[in-house]
Amino acid sequence: MSTGSMTTVSDAVFDVLRRTGMTTIFSNPGSTEIPMLAGLPGDLDFVLALHEGSVVGMATGWAIAHGRPAVALLHTTAGLGNAVSAIATARVNRAPVVVVVGQQDRRHLALEPFLAGRLHGLAGDYPVWTDHPLRAQDVPGAIARARHEAVTGRGPALVIVPMDDWSAEWDGTVEAAPATVMRPVAVDERDLAPLASLIAAADSPALVVGAGADSAEAWAALTSLVERLGCPVWQESFGARAGFPQDHPRFAGFLPADRSGLRATLRGHDVVLVVGAAAFRQYPYEPGPLVDPGTRIAVVSDDPAEVHRSPAELAMLADPAAACARLAALVPGRAPAPPVFRAPTPPVPARAGEPLRAAHVLHELAVRLPPEAIVVEETPSSRPDLHRLLRARRPLGFVSAAMGGLGFALPATVGLRMALPHRPVVGVVGDGSSIYGIQALWSAAHYRVGALFVVLANGRYAIMDRLAEKNGAGKAPWPAFTEVSLSAMARSLGCPAIRLDSHADLLAALDEVVPTLGSRTEPLLLDVAVTPDAEFHP
Repeated sequence: MSTGSMTTVSDAVFDVLRRTGMTTIFSNPGSTEIPMLAGLPGDLDFVLALHEGSVVGMATGWAIAHGRPAVALLHTTAGLGNAVSAIATARVNRAPVVVVVGQQDRRHLALEPFLAGRLHGLAGDYPVWTDHPLRAQDVPGAIARARHEAVTGRGPALVIVPMDDWSAEWDGTVEAAPATVMRPVAVDERDLAPLASLIAAADSPALVVGAGADSAEAWAALTSLVERLGCPVWQESFGARAGFPQDHPRFAGFLPADRSGLRATLRGHDVVLVVGAAAFRQYPYEPGPLVDPGTRIAVVSDDPAEVHRSPAELAMLADPAAACARLAALVPGRAPAPPVFRAPTPPVPARAGEPLRAAHVLHELAVRLPPEAIVVEETPSSRPDLHRLLRARRPLGFVSAAMGGLGFALPATVGLRMALPHRPVVGVVGDGSSIYGIQALWSAAHYRVGALFVVLANGRYAIMDRLAEKNGAGKAPWPAFTEVSLSAMARSLGCPAIRLDSHADLLAALDEVVPTLGSRTEPLLLDVAVTPDAEFHP
């Protein structure tokens, strides 16, 4: 804060935040952050979360929605340590988040006082950039640079700030960061020639799309390319976002996450173009090649790591929308093959007195949600049903934690809805997953975030039960937790909640709430009792 006529480091940082549009600060602060936050200017918005995982999760959702960095402010070792999983998710989900971490007073760090943190490396390799400014006067430039690093590196950039730095005098020295970074996305026809030739020579091309193609521009470019080629399109397995309209006649479904399934799915295609993803995301290990002999793989992505690790014949580091739009104009048109899209088959309705299954809930939600709805998923045992029944029809229509760790969906749902207050946002979450991020419901209620949370409550970690059975482990050692009430927990955090136990109650609740999702300012949690699914196919 300013002291008389003196300009402080915090004043300079606030100017950086204003200039760069990072005016919303998500935080669960402690004493090391008080010097920054005491007297926070009124034109900067402060959003409190009750756990650091929720802080970074909400910032991640906000950043994904806006396509630009959000700020997460964490409290030294405890705050950063609690947020590591969420930071890892932000990295894999390509979310630009500027993470500012408080530290003890610089003047006695050598003595390792109470709350001093050994912060370097605590988040591992998940930050795309980490800095501990050598002087207090370097802090504004470090935060300005962190914004650029987060955008370019597609992930969280971390700056460690000792608590006495905030009140130090700002000497007006040069900030070590440019005001603007230009990132041209134009793709030259000559650069595309090898890829265009590869596709043109194919007898039976196919496309695989991933989270990096989730934009209006990429969807339009891919739609033009696919319609010109008349080829099928698959979504990458375990993707964070949808890379193509999933109600398009050429959408063939989701790739299997195992090698034998992948080979069987792509068999007969001599060229597979992967756009906005690496080739190929797997889950259970299986020996053998990814594709059959004779299938050639090409990749287009703007993520260097995806490009560099893909076992492809040809990989292009470029903006997917620009590359595919140009490619659509270069490749020759083909006679279209028959459409491959299959409308989802609804589940057999539950009879009176029968317990609900997750598929019943997802089907009823799907037939009611408008095309512009955003679905945030974290329900591992029901994910196949969700992919089958609840298709993404608009860019940003589907968001999930690509890292696989739990605790993302509830805070991300809050952050997405805060950023896009007129777009319906629904978090579909298992009860086990909900417990990892339950604190986010308080923020939703306090800040009047009109999101809908649909909890599929089977009273256990059903995915773990199924995996244990599949591996022949016999009875798993972990118990069920049927005594846990998510609706009661939600209400205790100030979030309205309804427990639903029957099909009729589910229909009545959805009919009432879904039409209001674009305008409501109050969150609601539907705690829906479902029976565990008997099978799970990853």
